[in-house]
Amino acid sequence: MKLGIVGLPNVGKSTLFNAITNTQAEAANYPFCTIEPNVGIVAVPDERLDVLAEMYHPEKYTPAVIEFVDIAGLVRGASKGEGLGNQFLSHIRQVDAILHVVRCFEDENIVHVDGSVDPLRDIETINMELIFADLDIVQKRIDRAQKNAKADKAALAEVDLFDRVRQTLEAGQCVRIMDLTEEESALVEAADLLTAKPVIYVANMSDSSFDLEGNLYRKVADFAIAEHSEVLPLCARTEEEISELSDEDKALFLADLGLAESGLNRLIKKSYSILGLISYLTAGPKEVRAWTIRKGTKAPQAAGKIHSDFERGFIRAEVVSFDDLTACGSYNRAKEKGLVRSEGKEYVVRDGDVVLFRFNV
Repeated sequence: MKLGIVGLPNVGKSTLFNAITNTQAEAANYPFCTIEPNVGIVAVPDERLDVLAEMYHPEKYTPAVIEFVDIAGLVRGASKGEGLGNQFLSHIRQVDAILHVVRCFEDENIVHVDGSVDPLRDIETINMELIFADLDIVQKRIDRAQKNAKADKAALAEVDLFDRVRQTLEAGQCVRIMDLTEEESALVEAADLLTAKPVIYVANMSDSSFDLEGNLYRKVADFAIAEHSEVLPLCARTEEEISELSDEDKALFLADLGLAESGLNRLIKKSYSILGLISYLTAGPKEVRAWTIRKGTKAPQAAGKIHSDFERGFIRAEVVSFDDLTACGSYNRAKEKGLVRSEGKEYVVRDGDVVLFRFNV
């Protein structure tokens, strides 16, 4: 799963990317410092794996991962090709969700492409470019469905759906705010619209003015709430500095701040969540591992994440919840207490299930 980091130039995208991935993408004070997207694979923090590792002392420890893509700053006119816009928009089209970095700090030493700091104007600039790009796709979809409707009356429903999508876009709103049925959502998802992708607005603040009641942050938070999107305040520069510390120094630094975890850990977890992803766990002396699945995945398909043979020859899943397993102290003890369940093909795997699959091929 991929998340694209977007925003205007010089809002802190590459600094945030460096912090998330602990790499050194170039972060400079001029537009289009990033042209080709930087890509980083990041482990999803999961304290449950640490507990299981203490129980089993495995040879391997494998967390779930998520991919972050640092996409160059968009500018006004990107949908018409301004500022290498077509190239940048194609990069956004390839991701599953968006981290929209919004500048919420004043700094006369860092250039703003529009000359002043205004989070809502910046959000509107990015969103309008994505809306313009979507309008082209939607109009082509409507034209095609209208042609098909002459021979296939079912296509009339598609015409109606994408006409509503067009009206939403023309009103300056993103498709993700629309109230769609499951069937309609599937059609819209297949159209690969930029404004239908889930988004987290990352309010990039300065460490000297990290104020959740401040005017700049409140503007972003209120906008996100109205759009039913997520918002997360953090200071990308501070998070980058934290990411460079050893685990011990990092823990001490966060403790001094009175924080249980870094803003980045919260961001990575929130990113995992907005994609509708959960983790089930496997544990033993050879490996403790988190496996990524979508919410609602049934046992055979979850087994297929490990190996296609597991899905093809699925017999049953032996399941114990993480809480029950750790309370008992061992798998055998949980089994003696009747806490290990035998589940069949219709079982929907839950987040935190510790699973042993039985199969035969």
